[in-house]
Amino acid sequence: MAAKLRKGDKVVVLAGKDKGKQGEITSVDPKAGKAVVDGVNVAIRHQRQTQSNQGGRQPKAMPIDLSNLALMDANGKATRVGFREEDGKKVRYAKTTGDAI
Repeated sequence: MAAKLRKGDKVVVLAGKDKGKQGEITSVDPKAGKAVVDGVNVAIRHQRQTQSNQGGRQPKAMPIDLSNLALMDANGKATRVGFREEDGKKVRYAKTTGDAI
């Protein structure tokens, strides 16, 4: 199955404590069905001090389920993703506007 959401996509959160927040996908785990979005689902992690960086309480973006994310279209609204062929290539497109992504 082709990936509807990929690294670098601008997304909006549909459900959960961060509902309505927007961000960019930094990594995707298709096997677990989760993605890490910067600035969303942030938890505090305690870090031991090392020679290179200061220790303490560090904010870290945790994975969020792909079903709770939707791609943002050109208008800045949430949209579903579809697939179609253009010039013999399979491309993703926004269902709301019909524009290729």
